[in-house]
Amino acid sequence: MNQITVTGMVLAATPIGEYDRRVVILTKERGKISAFARGARKPNSALVGVTGPFSFGEFTVYEGRTSYTLMSASVSNYFQELRLDVEGAYYGFYFLEIAGWYAREANDESELLKLLYQTCRALVNPNIPNRLIRRIYELKALTVNGEGPQVSECICCRTRDQEMMFSVKRGGLVCGRCLERGGYPDARTLLPSTLYTLQYIVSSPIGKLYTFVVKEEVLEELEGIVTDYLAEYLGKSFKSLEILETIL
Repeated sequence: MNQITVTGMVLAATPIGEYDRRVVILTKERGKISAFARGARKPNSALVGVTGPFSFGEFTVYEGRTSYTLMSASVSNYFQELRLDVEGAYYGFYFLEIAGWYAREANDESELLKLLYQTCRALVNPNIPNRLIRRIYELKALTVNGEGPQVSECICCRTRDQEMMFSVKRGGLVCGRCLERGGYPDARTLLPSTLYTLQYIVSSPIGKLYTFVVKEEVLEELEGIVTDYLAEYLGKSFKSLEILETIL
């Protein structure tokens, strides 16, 4: 067996047997891994407080032939604020679910981990609306995983010097000439501020994502675009989102 220390965040924890837990951790070094935390449900176990969802820090694991075993952890952020905020917690669980859906073992998931961590930090910031945080995260997660929209030029002819409309089915901006040729009935006109917001989210470093707010009309347009885009290209339902939408 090989002992390693990884940096990551706990995505999920499941009871196993009488005292153990199985935890899923999104790590910088090994992508998404599952590890058995033996005795983690015993009240006096050192693993009790470090195996809950949102726990971020360093995790020391034994790497076996077919599985990992969690030995210890040094958590630097528990995101305790989310445990006291039902709405914020379910937004967070939804974000964890998306990360878990995209992440793979042995992949370089450092950007996805960074995005998840910064998004959880934004959730505990009262100055940024949760609705906006959700759309930024969804769109950036798609982009990190190579499925984001083309929002800087026409996706058909690559021109940048014409007025554009946004087509979900085409996957981004389409210029007037290409619209006439192709006839995309789903193409929609965007407010200039909405287009700029899309461009900023797609192109900005993760550390600068949660530094702005938008007007209600822009947020509503952004919500419509991202919702339709996810339905078209992700095609996955998330239990935490279903619960979240019942409490909003």
